[in-house]
Amino acid sequence: MSEQKPAALPPQLDENEVIQRKKEKIQALRDLGRNPYDNTFRPDTQVAAFRAACDGIPKEELEKPGKPQRFALAGRVMALRMMGKLAFGHLKDETGRLQVVFTKEYLGEGFDFFKKFVDIGDIVGVTGEAYVTKTGELSLLIYSVHLLTKNVRPLPEKFHGLTDKETRYRQRYLDLIMNDESLEVFKKRVKIVNFVRDWMNRADFLEVETPMMHPLVSGAAARPFVTHHNTLDMQLYMRIAPECYLKRLLVGGMGKVYEINRNFRNEGISIKHNPEFTMMEFYWPYATYTDLMSFTEEMISSLAVAVTGGTKVTYQGREIEFAAPWKRLTIEESLVEHGVCTADEAKTRDGLIAAALRHGMDKDHIGKMSYHKLLVELFEEKVEEHLWQPTFITRYPTEVSPLARRNDAEPDYTDRFEFFIACREIGNAFSEQNDPQSQYEAFAKQVEEKKKGNAEAVDMDTDYIRALEYGMPPAGGEGIGIDRLVMLLTDAPSIRDVILFPLLRSEQ
Repeated sequence: MSEQKPAALPPQLDENEVIQRKKEKIQALRDLGRNPYDNTFRPDTQVAAFRAACDGIPKEELEKPGKPQRFALAGRVMALRMMGKLAFGHLKDETGRLQVVFTKEYLGEGFDFFKKFVDIGDIVGVTGEAYVTKTGELSLLIYSVHLLTKNVRPLPEKFHGLTDKETRYRQRYLDLIMNDESLEVFKKRVKIVNFVRDWMNRADFLEVETPMMHPLVSGAAARPFVTHHNTLDMQLYMRIAPECYLKRLLVGGMGKVYEINRNFRNEGISIKHNPEFTMMEFYWPYATYTDLMSFTEEMISSLAVAVTGGTKVTYQGREIEFAAPWKRLTIEESLVEHGVCTADEAKTRDGLIAAALRHGMDKDHIGKMSYHKLLVELFEEKVEEHLWQPTFITRYPTEVSPLARRNDAEPDYTDRFEFFIACREIGNAFSEQNDPQSQYEAFAKQVEEKKKGNAEAVDMDTDYIRALEYGMPPAGGEGIGIDRLVMLLTDAPSIRDVILFPLLRSEQ
């Protein structure tokens, strides 16, 4: 079979003209009694399997006369070069891309149909045999072609592809067609979620499901989305966290439980925040927050190996070492270590105010804060941005941790940690508060905060208090942000790159 030079390219058409021509082809097919959206072809092989079947077999063996192995594949035509009685194309399915070769010699009259009706963007089914071109590229030499889906809208020009980020997020289907790297990100996301699920199952946790519509705001400090149930005439809130429902299951004696859940927080949008996001939250009876640190290190370092092949991962040009042990600092220690304040300043409110002013923070804003809120504010504003390597931050004040267990020796602080990687919070955990009276007092303070205008304060959950009065075992609980974890392990700069359909402004 000879390989000819390509014919001259036709003059470029605008998009509307291309769409019109494609619609005319669709009508012409229907006039011929051909279905432009056929569903009678059944592939028996995918691109990756075809490559695996031919891998390492010499050209002479693959093309040996007689009865060569025939393959049936289906996919989208991503490129097409017409060269008289010969054409080269690229076929893409979910496993990869493959060069396909169409010839008058092998297709016969089918070549004329192919030449007239098949365009870039169409989905076709093809049968053929393995063939190696003069340049050594493994290809499929086509015997028959079946048009399965006639494409109407032209794909972006192949050399520039789809690069506009808003279009990629808004039309994710087009992003996945054009950008193989995007498809790989979401395949890795599936692998990450499956790994986490398998890890939890092997650790004898039960996967459960809890409500996504709550009658109260509970589980985390966040502004909720509000909805309404018409039949019950009842205001509901999309859940900001499943925490209080999962802990009700501890009261009921279910033991170790977890949920890979969707949460909704009515907050700003950034490269780290999407109003709808995925977390894995789990609760472990008779464990403490220190047990959860070891569990977290082991799980995430093992995940890094499973996804990337090692514990050293490059994210946005900088290396992260996921191997345990991770660094552990109290909030006060982190302020001192990163030069935010001195050890003496960290001990008093006046000292923290002096440090905050030195760092240019608003005087009126910080002047209204208690000592413990100032600690957290300084940490969030001045320390988080330096926590590149995996780091556990501990000793969070009770004032900002309404659901965490107070430390027995220092009741102004809780047995809690958050862990940070690449300067962002990835997870939050604590030994759980199971004293109903202490929990009631913490809720009461939140109610007062809400009355003062704090839109992120939680409600008084009297049923949860009632559940604790039946007795909840001491336990540790943790939430891990799946989206941010995927970002780290796929080198994605924005959370929108790892959520298939991120929330965007309405298209004008």
